[in-house]
Amino acid sequence: MTIKDKFKPLFKSECRYFIVTGGRGSGKSFSVTIFLTLLTLTKGMRTLFTRLTMTSAHLSIIPEFLEKIELLFLSKLFNINKTDVTNISNESDIVFRGLKTGSSSQIANLKSLQGITTWVLDEAQEEDSEDRFDDVDLSIRQKGKRNRIILILNPTTKEHWIYKRFFEAAGVQAGFNGEKNDVCYIHTDYRDNIDNLSKSFLDQIERIRKTNPQKYKHKILGGWLDKQDGVVFENWSYGAFNPDNLQTSCGMDFGFSVDPDTLTEVAIDKVKRKIYLKQHIYQNGLKTNELAAMILRCVGNKLIVSETDPRLVADLKYRGVNIHQHKKGKIETGITMMLDFELIVEPNSAEIGKELNNYVYSDKKSNLFIDDFNHAIDGSRYNIEYHLDSPNRGQYNVL
Repeated sequence: MTIKDKFKPLFKSECRYFIVTGGRGSGKSFSVTIFLTLLTLTKGMRTLFTRLTMTSAHLSIIPEFLEKIELLFLSKLFNINKTDVTNISNESDIVFRGLKTGSSSQIANLKSLQGITTWVLDEAQEEDSEDRFDDVDLSIRQKGKRNRIILILNPTTKEHWIYKRFFEAAGVQAGFNGEKNDVCYIHTDYRDNIDNLSKSFLDQIERIRKTNPQKYKHKILGGWLDKQDGVVFENWSYGAFNPDNLQTSCGMDFGFSVDPDTLTEVAIDKVKRKIYLKQHIYQNGLKTNELAAMILRCVGNKLIVSETDPRLVADLKYRGVNIHQHKKGKIETGITMMLDFELIVEPNSAEIGKELNNYVYSDKKSNLFIDDFNHAIDGSRYNIEYHLDSPNRGQYNVL
């Protein structure tokens, strides 16, 4: 069995972080699985293999490892169950877990695992929380052992924290192979693995190359997108917030543990057909008193139009917040209103930009939208529906 040259740094590099990117058919999953299997031949190695959600590792991930173990003629060395692969000769193992179970994070449980020396985050593009990544990252600290963090991903949009942290902030170009600042970058595409691919697969790639160059660049070559394919909002850009000093109010979407609370200030210019958006709050885990204090500090007594939550709205009103809950209608109603305006996003409102670049249709013909990348969008939508549905409401600051 031969490991491609581009993957040899997995065995040789002393870096803590490994960013493994590539397109379809690039061989990245195969090569990392071989590396992790061989890593268990060294005593004292314990690998945590995660995805954002992993409910059936024994049906999806573990069979891939079993295949590699058999290819390496090492079957007699391993004990395999539904959640773990253990080398019985030295007790080095690989444990498989999800970062989230249902709607809850299980970071505390992962941090309690003892002796982890290597953490692998597979399908890392699905992890949208840099804080959750940092929580596990900072728990990988076995003294006297090689500590590794391996991210395996198909590149998504440049709004993703992985791109901003490991590429943009580091001054590293997409597609780079090499090391910088304790990070080893490995990027491959199907051309690096062409001798293992079928003719029918290669014919399909050639068809995509000729008919859809953008898809070829992203899906096949593993390029980063400026925005996601099939985004709902093409009608937006960054720009100064409310340059004409329009009256403003706010929109709010509630979250807590998994989803963030969001507060977005909105100015609607009906004459120029522009809507201005400014992010004030985009944060998880806020208690009601903390949320109320933050709202008052950010926007004072401005009117806030929120989703329907009678208890939370009553609690916020009790603490002095000028909030009105908006009765939810069809999502497409508010989206259609927003699409009828040019959206101008204040330049420091990074999460709003990220949402607009990643909010896509699940079924465009039926006007169905994904339930993701929509927290600030939903809050803005409540506000915009509230005002455009009833244009004669008058003063925004009066309920």
